[in-house]
Amino acid sequence: MPISETWLLPDGVADVLPEQAQVIETLRRDALNFLATRGYQLVYTPFIEYIESLSSLSESNQDLDLATFKVIDQLSGRLLGVRADMTPQVARIDAHVHPVEGVARYCYAGTVLHTKPRGFNTTRAPLQLGAELFGSDSIDADVEMVDVMLSLLETAGFAEGIHLDLGHVGLFRSLVKHAGLNKDTEAHLSDLYQRKALPELAEFTQELKFGADFFALGRYASDLDALQANLSTEIWADAAFKQAFEVVQTTQAQIQARWPKLHIGIDVVELRSYHYHTGLMYAVYAPNRAAPLAQGGRYDGIGEHFGRARPATGFSCDLFALSAGQFIQKAVIVAPKGLDIDLVQAIAAIRRQGLSVIQLLGNDDLNSIPYATHQLVKTQGEWTVEKI
Repeated sequence: MPISETWLLPDGVADVLPEQAQVIETLRRDALNFLATRGYQLVYTPFIEYIESLSSLSESNQDLDLATFKVIDQLSGRLLGVRADMTPQVARIDAHVHPVEGVARYCYAGTVLHTKPRGFNTTRAPLQLGAELFGSDSIDADVEMVDVMLSLLETAGFAEGIHLDLGHVGLFRSLVKHAGLNKDTEAHLSDLYQRKALPELAEFTQELKFGADFFALGRYASDLDALQANLSTEIWADAAFKQAFEVVQTTQAQIQARWPKLHIGIDVVELRSYHYHTGLMYAVYAPNRAAPLAQGGRYDGIGEHFGRARPATGFSCDLFALSAGQFIQKAVIVAPKGLDIDLVQAIAAIRRQGLSVIQLLGNDDLNSIPYATHQLVKTQGEWTVEKI
């Protein structure tokens, strides 16, 4: 049977047709240009490299390790990984390839590949765009990154109705450490928090040391005032817990001051990528969309694998997801065939304006270009553009 009758793309992989490609490319250019105005330098990273270079996150993030395609390099016999996330590669650049003193800001855009889709009806080959800030552990760095993320989404047309969620893994992590819980108990608690299973949480925490505090963390995860009021004195006196709490409070206040119309929600037990993030976490949602438009957080020490541990914070988004449902009809002007100097000059003048001009070939007519919107016609000796 010929391949023309059996050919299929793998599940979760799709062609990008001209209409969507136009929108995606416009988003990519606008986003990178915006990030450049904020001081983020563009880097390109290889699509595939030795798995050791990609393992700086995989060691602490099993989800990323499972998402990474692995193949054998036929030149060296070593194991290669196809990047599932560009953050480890940018961390390698900061730590090993381009080590600068002080704060470094990088941005990137490129295709990544996942072994399985990360959500319903999502691609396995997202076009990931993101920004990373290395070298600062201050709240100012987190606030800047959240502000950059929101501003970038605004340039992409998401100015109204978006919702920002803030969390901090340090609250749960410090409480676990204070209570001396084992890994199994920690994992079970994390699962209960993620599922918002309050009845199960109430029952499970009854026998735990500081069980009332673990329950309060889940029960009042979205209300910092109520959470503080229901915590024990001993936990509130824990320096790590209190610092994480204050980071969330301060970040919320500063972002709200910059974006007064933005709805900001708090969820201190949103523990996605819990073993990867080390501090503040943030995600932006839009109405009628289950998956976040963009998400990120702090992941200090990520460069340690490459010999240079640095504070780091960053965010990323999928340009395919951002472009969903968007299409801007652009003018396509059809010009008659011919090499007359006045026609050639008229075509060149229109193209200098950034418009698309297609000149007819051979026996072609307007029907050969079904997506044409205008045509170039000669009226009283002058070439003019008319709508079709």
